[in-house]
Amino acid sequence: MSKVWFVTGSSRGLGRCFVEAALSRGDRVAATARDTASLDDLVAGHGDAVLPLAVDVTDRAAVAEGVERAVAHFGRLDVVVNNAGYAQIGAIEELTEREVRDQLETNVFGALWVVQAVLPHLRAQGSGHIVQLSSAAGLIAMPLGGAYHISKWAVEAMNESLAAEVADLGVKVTVVEPGGFATRNGKNPDPLANGHLSTAHPAYAGLRERLAAVAGEQPAGDPVAAARALLKLVDAENPPLRVLFGQGFYPMVKQAYADRLRTWEAWQDLSAEAHGDLARAGR
Repeated sequence: MSKVWFVTGSSRGLGRCFVEAALSRGDRVAATARDTASLDDLVAGHGDAVLPLAVDVTDRAAVAEGVERAVAHFGRLDVVVNNAGYAQIGAIEELTEREVRDQLETNVFGALWVVQAVLPHLRAQGSGHIVQLSSAAGLIAMPLGGAYHISKWAVEAMNESLAAEVADLGVKVTVVEPGGFATRNGKNPDPLANGHLSTAHPAYAGLRERLAAVAGEQPAGDPVAAARALLKLVDAENPPLRVLFGQGFYPMVKQAYADRLRTWEAWQDLSAEAHGDLARAGR
């Protein structure tokens, strides 16, 4: 049975590949973009199977209207892909209030508005799959990515809570955590060059130079292959809550979690002391 998709950020990158993969197998897609002209070729090639929607995810009313139009057009929603987002690049000290607020408005609140708009329909159906595009940056943090990490760690937590809340309602939730994918001219995107850049402070010039020297060293994943993997994910009877797309960051994530456990274990005495339980600390 074909599926009906609602995909945000469909104009380019992974979002565009997800839409194309769904359409290629006969599914139908409500594809959102801030400018629907970027979707004209999809409409020309797939006709009524594509519903282009002009939606800025930071506009809660526009998101709600887009979801209602999609349901009215297709009659249901089976797969909802929260893909819209971007990376703000800058040291914590460099970030302006506007930059941080804009980052959260798109990556966090935009995702939240979509979830809140689609849930009444998915609950009524007793089915549906919400897929949240996070990032390896939602699991580990690196210098100059503070605002982006804040946003991705937030959507990780939001969707973990959501998954527990809707588990008995027939709704599935999966957080997809991609590493680097060659979505720009076949190259692994360098966030230091392609992200939204904060005004650089000279105190961090050396750090920028060191990071620039190793930027792009992770192997670039194939976005078309990622789209094929997403099809398997949404067809799975019991999909995972979290899944990494791409192999490059797995060793780093694995090491980060091992380091956290090791540190917590090493400081158990202090933890017990802070709790007021000196006996448990062995004293």
